[in-house]
Amino acid sequence: MTTRRAASPLRRPEDPQRATFLELFFDLALVFALFQVSHTLIQHLHWSGTFQTLLLFVTVWRIWVGTTWITDRFNPQWPALLLVVTGSLLGLVVMAAALPQAFGGYGLIFAGAYVAVYVAPRLFLALAVRGAELPPPISRALVWSCVTAPLWIAGALTHGTARGALWTLAIAADYVALALRYPIPGAGRTPEQPAAAEHLAERYRQVFIIALGELIVVSGLALSGAGFGPGRTAAFVVSIATTAALLRIYIHGAGEVLSVAFTTAGLKDRFGRWAIYVHGTMVAGIVVTAVGAQLVIAHPSVPTPPAWAVVILGGPALFLVGRAIFGYTIFARVSWTRPIGVLALAALTPVTLRLSPLVAATAATAVLAGVAIADAARGRGHPAESPSPRARAS
Repeated sequence: MTTRRAASPLRRPEDPQRATFLELFFDLALVFALFQVSHTLIQHLHWSGTFQTLLLFVTVWRIWVGTTWITDRFNPQWPALLLVVTGSLLGLVVMAAALPQAFGGYGLIFAGAYVAVYVAPRLFLALAVRGAELPPPISRALVWSCVTAPLWIAGALTHGTARGALWTLAIAADYVALALRYPIPGAGRTPEQPAAAEHLAERYRQVFIIALGELIVVSGLALSGAGFGPGRTAAFVVSIATTAALLRIYIHGAGEVLSVAFTTAGLKDRFGRWAIYVHGTMVAGIVVTAVGAQLVIAHPSVPTPPAWAVVILGGPALFLVGRAIFGYTIFARVSWTRPIGVLALAALTPVTLRLSPLVAATAATAVLAGVAIADAARGRGHPAESPSPRARAS
């Protein structure tokens, strides 16, 4: 029975839906990549640098998403999947290593690694299935890579604004194609495909925890490097409190019923595509929050520059925006605590310019704590809310 299952390349309904050690192994590369993204952002806190870092983040996120959906479609015990995931890990590590200089001397390395990770696994799978039908999302993504790959390489061979423009066009085309189910002239869009609900839900929850882990790592390294002074230690405690609040806000409601929501959505990949964008937004918010934590721990008492205020308060705000969309996707409504939290953070931004970074971070944490406490109070004594049937149309 084991041999027969291992020989079958595609995932079947009776196959295990838990995330495998192989996928957690791949996530180690994402930990490094997110650290590099936050390190790059803190070195380029200006408009062009922020845009470039955002572009690099969504590129890294696309690799994680693509690999996750490959592992969702294929039998986790299929030996060829080990080669695919290991190769993707290698490529993502190379991308992460080149990421700080992606708009400098390592542009071709970054772009070449991205193209390799995007194209090679899908091409290998097309050859390895041996007669089995390749899932349409995988084969269509391979076709679309023929459109975007030249843009990545062309961008790497240029410099400055031209590189940013070509890479933006390439990654935008990739995300738009994903959202539209990889349309091909004459063949239409990819039909909605069944998804392993529990597997995808677990993978999205895991990547959220990974992002929180990156926040803890950055905070710990900042404290270790700056020293255990009273202000720095207080800033570190505030960072850990922020991490706990982010976790509590994510879990409450939508995070608890994510696997049920996938099932309610009819095991179609439409809901899974929404999860890609909302989790990407939340993870980006945590990465920005990590940058703010690093600045606060290193310089808790200096005057707060405008860019620092935007990062310290904007990271939690971006997370709440993603969390609000996440809740709407599942329950077809937005909890009032999310927009109020975003408005509170926006209102605090000009005020914090007169305060120290530690006070600004404490204020942001207080807003998040208020959202988490309001959620807990509203849910006390009530069973977990079921996903809305309207989520099927999300």
